[in-house]
Amino acid sequence: MTTVADQVLARLREWDIDCVFGYPGDGINGLLAAWGRADNDPTFIQHRHEEMAAFAATGYAKFTGRVGVCVATSGPGAIHLLNGLYDAKLDHAPVVAIVGQTNRSAMGGSYQQEVDLLSLFKDVANEYCQMVTVPEQLPNVIDRAIRTAVTQRCVAAVILPADVQELEYSPPTHEFKMVPSSLGIVKPELLPPEHELAHAAEILNAGSKVAILIGQGAREAAEQVIELADLTGAGVAKALLGKDVLSDELPFVTGAIGLLGTRPSYELMMGCDTLITIGSNFPYTQFLPEFGQARAIQIDIDPRFIGMRYPYELNLVGGAAATLKHLLPMVERKTDRKWRESTEANVARWWQVMERSALVDADPLNPQRVFAEASEVLPDDVILAADSGSAANWYARQIKIRPGMRGSLSGTLATMGNGVPYVIGAKFGNPGRPAIAFVGDGAMQMNGINELITISKYWKDWADPRLVIAVLHNDDLNQVTWEMRAMEGAPQFLPSQHLPTFPYAHYARSLGLEGILVDNPDEIGTAWRKALAADRPAVLEFITDPAVPPIPPHATLEQIENMISAVVRGDSDRWDMIKEGVKLKAQEYLPGGRN
Repeated sequence: MTTVADQVLARLREWDIDCVFGYPGDGINGLLAAWGRADNDPTFIQHRHEEMAAFAATGYAKFTGRVGVCVATSGPGAIHLLNGLYDAKLDHAPVVAIVGQTNRSAMGGSYQQEVDLLSLFKDVANEYCQMVTVPEQLPNVIDRAIRTAVTQRCVAAVILPADVQELEYSPPTHEFKMVPSSLGIVKPELLPPEHELAHAAEILNAGSKVAILIGQGAREAAEQVIELADLTGAGVAKALLGKDVLSDELPFVTGAIGLLGTRPSYELMMGCDTLITIGSNFPYTQFLPEFGQARAIQIDIDPRFIGMRYPYELNLVGGAAATLKHLLPMVERKTDRKWRESTEANVARWWQVMERSALVDADPLNPQRVFAEASEVLPDDVILAADSGSAANWYARQIKIRPGMRGSLSGTLATMGNGVPYVIGAKFGNPGRPAIAFVGDGAMQMNGINELITISKYWKDWADPRLVIAVLHNDDLNQVTWEMRAMEGAPQFLPSQHLPTFPYAHYARSLGLEGILVDNPDEIGTAWRKALAADRPAVLEFITDPAVPPIPPHATLEQIENMISAVVRGDSDRWDMIKEGVKLKAQEYLPGGRN
């Protein structure tokens, strides 16, 4: 007999789903039994917590471009998925969640682990959330969930009551109120009308100081963005989710934008007279040109996100690559290259400042140097994930993306704890590529430590065993500490900010992984090379100085006053904070630094 659960896995295989991230429970016993009968195809990846499974599915989706699938039992297991699923939703990663539910006969009876899952998931999976109650529903529900996730770049949820999983499967028939279904999808090429493209070209041709802002939606249009930048003499700033779209070796790429961004990106936006935003939903208006300063165009494939964040003169709904291909022949090459030359000079100065900032002494390690030396030895095909916290600052500013590299983080939800499961998902989607997660000790203690167990369980299945977890060990929830100082003018509140110490490298070795402790700045580069040459995953534990401030290169007077206020009010780390802040800011004013 073929059960509904058997058919679920068969349908996933027909959609070329090769792995499912999850955790077992009796609410999905029917599915687990089906996995046993199917010889574990697609592969069930057992995490230590359902939230980690959802994060891994998100990482898989982000780093493969394919749909990620996660599974959890009813009640608490389904609830645990939510944070990882919200991360996928807000960053537009295609993920399908399959969750168990109590038997149909028990629904509405306040039964054990009974949760109203349709209501629970109706926001995170607002585009498609359905419960299968009879076998004939199944193929259509699975197919629509996958199609919706892929085409809308969203989360879809399928709820399977435990008793339904064990029913004999029968397909929909050729009868009234049956919904047959079929496999496959071809994405259409979406283009704006010709006259709107002509209007966009007129705006670009009229401008003398063009700025381009790209996000992850421009990933398939890198070649066209480079050509547009060449024609218009524009600099290109990148939202963090689009950091890997263009190489940081290109002299006109100004790097990240925003609070975690670079000074050249800030200067680009403050000085431009024309802005074109491509595939980005960057939310922080204050880092864009003053209203009325620039004529602006937005290109986005999703009409729901068009016309947001800035008073755009023209909003074009279309795929980035296709839209730019049709727009480029209408754009005139600018002969005056002064704007481009000034942008490139700003970028060159910025990288000099970053190099000097990384070499500033700290006690014991300057975290910027950890990232700067990593950047020098990264493999060309590396996959990078940064966790939320100060690690994201240094990833944004110090890591030089080269062609072929991939990188991401929790961009919109900005949740802690995504870094390690992201790279686990990435390794299952790309087992032949090396991967690195940059993680603060707060996120590592939150869930990363346990996910090292997952890595120890599976790493021998990967064609390339290189997976490096770089832990910034400073015993401080550092990003929040600095936000309190800069935004609240409040000193560090030790009861909430101080972390218990933990031997991360030693723990990794206890699991059979490589573990390397680094507390000498001269050993940073050697440690990176050793980890990347290891025959197994490695944990690099860097003892970093929490007093090194992630000062925005465009810090406002209010932020500076707030930090001074924190010092005056008795910050526990005040003298080291002052010392490191002065040394870092000084790098901008040394010869070759900021004018």
